[in-house]
Amino acid sequence: MSSKQDYKQPSRWTTAVDTAQSRAYALRRTAATIAAGTLAVFMGFHVVFGQNGLIAYEHKREDTKALQVQMQTLQQENDRLRGHVDRLQNDPGAIEHQAREELHYTRSGEVIYTLPPNPQPSTAPNASKP
Repeated sequence: MSSKQDYKQPSRWTTAVDTAQSRAYALRRTAATIAAGTLAVFMGFHVVFGQNGLIAYEHKREDTKALQVQMQTLQQENDRLRGHVDRLQNDPGAIEHQAREELHYTRSGEVIYTLPPNPQPSTAPNASKP
């Protein structure tokens, strides 16, 4: 009967192996937790500050808004110029007006008076006045 009792109780060797296995399991678990935490921090940093992260995304959105405003301004100018070209192609009065403005054309018998540009006022007071 004593051999059955010895068989049921673990030996020192079995207890030592079980203790070593549980310590190794705890160590692996701790190492895995630290590795997962480090990976999560790295991924979070990359999501915010990476090449295509949130910061870069915000800059791209600002650039997109600025380009849309510029595109709208250019579209309005394009429409204005297209209307001007259409008037020049179809309206003789517009052609005459353009020729008078840019080329200084006149009709027979007309006289054009051209004034000199306004002189710039002197900002420094004249010290030679009596």
